[in-house]
Amino acid sequence: MLLNIVKSTVLITLASCVLNAGEFNGQAEKDRIALVDYTVAKFKDAEKNRDKFFPYSTDDELKNNIKKDVTFKELSMGNYAFSIQGQFSYNEIKDMPPYEELVEQGEEMYNDNKAIQACFPETTIAGDYPYFDQKRDEVISLTQAINECLVNAGQKKWNEKKGNMPILQAYFAAESTDAEKKVDIKIPSAAASAAYERGKEYYYTQRGYLKLSCATCHVQGAGKRVRNESLSQLAGQTTHFPVYRLKWGKDKVANGLGTLERRMEGCIKDQGQVPPKTSSKEMKELLYFMAYMSNGMNVDGPDVRK
Repeated sequence: MLLNIVKSTVLITLASCVLNAGEFNGQAEKDRIALVDYTVAKFKDAEKNRDKFFPYSTDDELKNNIKKDVTFKELSMGNYAFSIQGQFSYNEIKDMPPYEELVEQGEEMYNDNKAIQACFPETTIAGDYPYFDQKRDEVISLTQAINECLVNAGQKKWNEKKGNMPILQAYFAAESTDAEKKVDIKIPSAAASAAYERGKEYYYTQRGYLKLSCATCHVQGAGKRVRNESLSQLAGQTTHFPVYRLKWGKDKVANGLGTLERRMEGCIKDQGQVPPKTSSKEMKELLYFMAYMSNGMNVDGPDVRK
């Protein structure tokens, strides 16, 4: 049944529309507004919405774990926007966040690297990436931009998933959060719109031996419990990266922090798929679509997840 719902949603979501001259984000805005409306309606009252959105959830889950009247603003918290039990443990951890010292390391890293300062004179930039580079005709992720900056200065590339990369990004995210910056992804051209559409198609396409898509879990499945975790919603999914995962905290080299690319790679593997490379066109366009779906939301990073 769920797969049938997914297929129907794909057809609706991928429907084409004619854009007026210069309005290259016309379809993307329709997609974003429809997604936000769908998500807010879904979490208006999970118990009343059981038949439509939560047919397989237990009475206990609907009554005691899914918050009512989740707002647009709250969606930037990911699954903690609606998970009552998750919010309780989350708030306890946030009292003394495990990434606090890593943000300070990121600030020191920034201040000690003249090349990074020259490339990124403004540090409140977490909500501006990925962006579409008109001259290069491609999506540029923050991870890519940082590594290109280092290489152009004669320095070595950083690991794209852990280590120095998410530490510096955590500093940018913290600065953006403190400045109350919002996600602001632009679609400035027909080529950018096409990149967005390819990212959307990837998100909604079933792949792998499990025949799942990202949307299976994070649109139709948002709010449902898998093992001991509630599935997060697409709207607000990128606002809080990089994240410190308790699972990653056991890796002393990684220090617990990971980039959005790292998380997406692991999630796609869990779907039974082979993930695209972290700096590949496929990955960057996927992140471009996902980030656009969080437009207008507050940057809320870095953050902590299980």
